[in-house]
Amino acid sequence: MRLAFPGGPLIAAAAMTSLLAACGSDGVPITETNPGNGYNSTAVAFMSDVHFENIYGDLKNPNFAGIPTKDGKNATIRTMYAELTSTRLFNENYFAFRAALDDAFSKNIRLVALPGDISDDAQPINIDGIADILHEYQGKGMRFFIAPGNHDPNEPFDDDEAGKNDFLTRDGKEQKIYATGAAACKTKDPAVICTNQLMEQGYEKLLTKLGDFGYTPNQNDIYWETPFTKYADGKYSYSAAVAAADLGKRQFEICAEGEGGSYKAAGEAKLGKAYTRCGNIIDASYLVEPVKGIWLLALDANVHIPNAKFDPSNPTSFKGYDGAGDAGWNKVLTHKIHQMEWIKSVTERAKAQGKQLMAFSHYPTMDFYANQTSAMKAVFKSGAFQITRMPDAATTAALAATGLPLHMGGHMHFNGTNDYKDAAGNYLVNVQSPSLAVFGAAYKIVSYQSKDQIDVQTVALNSVPRYNELFPLYQTEYDYLQGSVLASDVAKRWNRGILDTRSYGEFTRTYFGELSRLRFMGDYWPCEMKEAAMSLDARQMLILSQLQTRVTLAQLKDNPGVLPITAACAAKGAVADGGVAASQLTADWAAATAKAEQLAAAANLKLADFAKISAYEFYGDFHRTVYAGELALRDMGAERVAQYKVLMAAFPASPAAIARIGDQPSDQNPVHVLFQNQFKQVFAILKGLGSGKPSDHFTIDLKAKTLSNASSSGLSFN
Repeated sequence: MRLAFPGGPLIAAAAMTSLLAACGSDGVPITETNPGNGYNSTAVAFMSDVHFENIYGDLKNPNFAGIPTKDGKNATIRTMYAELTSTRLFNENYFAFRAALDDAFSKNIRLVALPGDISDDAQPINIDGIADILHEYQGKGMRFFIAPGNHDPNEPFDDDEAGKNDFLTRDGKEQKIYATGAAACKTKDPAVICTNQLMEQGYEKLLTKLGDFGYTPNQNDIYWETPFTKYADGKYSYSAAVAAADLGKRQFEICAEGEGGSYKAAGEAKLGKAYTRCGNIIDASYLVEPVKGIWLLALDANVHIPNAKFDPSNPTSFKGYDGAGDAGWNKVLTHKIHQMEWIKSVTERAKAQGKQLMAFSHYPTMDFYANQTSAMKAVFKSGAFQITRMPDAATTAALAATGLPLHMGGHMHFNGTNDYKDAAGNYLVNVQSPSLAVFGAAYKIVSYQSKDQIDVQTVALNSVPRYNELFPLYQTEYDYLQGSVLASDVAKRWNRGILDTRSYGEFTRTYFGELSRLRFMGDYWPCEMKEAAMSLDARQMLILSQLQTRVTLAQLKDNPGVLPITAACAAKGAVADGGVAASQLTADWAAATAKAEQLAAAANLKLADFAKISAYEFYGDFHRTVYAGELALRDMGAERVAQYKVLMAAFPASPAAIARIGDQPSDQNPVHVLFQNQFKQVFAILKGLGSGKPSDHFTIDLKAKTLSNASSSGLSFN
């Protein structure tokens, strides 16, 4: 018998000595490849950031049973506006997750790793719902291995004050639904539905409910341990592993300043003062060998640091700990020292025993924006694109020094790959598995093709059965918003075109256009850049890149028909002597148009066709590329990629500096100066994001320390 890996070669007989039958936790046989003296090519699927919401779940409050559907079910869903202003979908992921599991199953994949954020805030309704689905597919022979994310848990301990403001009602309005500990529930606010189905569960409940999915050992696992496991005489047994899985044995002391316990004295000496605000929390990490030769290292990189609200007399209050979203691996180095030591131990043992190690956590271990982070910081607003989540260079170096060869991450909903080599010969590859709940929805398939060769494939999730099942309910919301004259409702109107989409891929593409319009442009782009990006099509951009004029921004109002930008974002400056008439812009624009036509023609393109890239399409493309990388270029198509390449090369080598008044540009800047200076950088970032290291189908050579593109059909801005 031989197993085929989709897209890869058949397993060579010399690399296999036998096939062993094993059983999953539900007693269903699964197929295991025995590597013998060779390697194990069993594929593992990585599905990150599912953000599952149980849209047909029961909130267990008779005052809100959801919206009745034609199928006799009740939908407990969030509004479309909530989806279009969030960096993840809430409702359609219900269908996307099933589609991904079905696709993986059809490809003969039986091992699935979930690198965190399997739910949207770990509420009982959602955790119970996804557990039911995982048990269903486990009954078919699949195995699941979860690493925790910052949304599961949101806090290390239960939060009974949580809730959401934007559940959809049958008349298209928003409904607030909170857990019973919320202030509005305690005061019996009639506008609020109260149910503990929306409490946010901490580690103890999560690991208890999800124990079958890696958090506790399976009797058919070959090996299982935690960072705290000490097996007597080094001998593994299932009974010993069950004892080691006890939550009381998986805790460590965390303090505001760093990890406590045995590390406290050294930390205090280094810091020069005593550690404060110390409490015990769970580290959910584990190592499992589900099939012979493959080690899956599930790392809990959540770091919940005790904050100013920490109460030593009530150390399990969720309010006493910070969220983990921005901490990531940067804080693991100081607040989970035991875990760093354990990773080093695991990698050393894996190498000594010939194990094929695949590590995964929720957080990236190195730059996840194709090394464009510094440029993005310089161009966009402070904190834009969640740059605060970027691992420090020292963090990457420390993780590489453990000897870890491969890490699969999530968190950023970004499709990308990066690698790092150090002087000691360590080589670490970080693969970002995209979210199933955004544009570029996809999962990764990872398999060893030899001891040192790893194959990584990206499976795009463009076709999802039933993805539009809720559209009639959104139509009611749309009609309500269109009919309402309340300013708060008018501000929430969205583009109905999303309800005309014909596939999940098209739906998520449109979602990202609206997300860009409704949120990203205001949150991330400086005023004058936002105006240009939301006003100019690509034809106008190419002409503007060639424009040379003395007409100023302040004069645009006197010749408004040339291009649709203003001086609204500029500070009023003193008019310089020797200016030119505003009418001169018409002639200067004509000269720039002729140059732009030449640039387009040199690339076998027509300038007029650039106008097909509207402002809405441009900034949508930019944000889609930020998140999906190489997958976004596939969506654009070859012609649009070629058009963007012309723009990327069109700007002056050294654009004129921007004259400023305080922090604002002066309105006495010539019309072209701001655009050429700023958008030269924007297009350079776009080029970098679309020309990063292979992220679709590629191979990792651990011996040669290289990444190689395995696809000849991919598009690039290079």
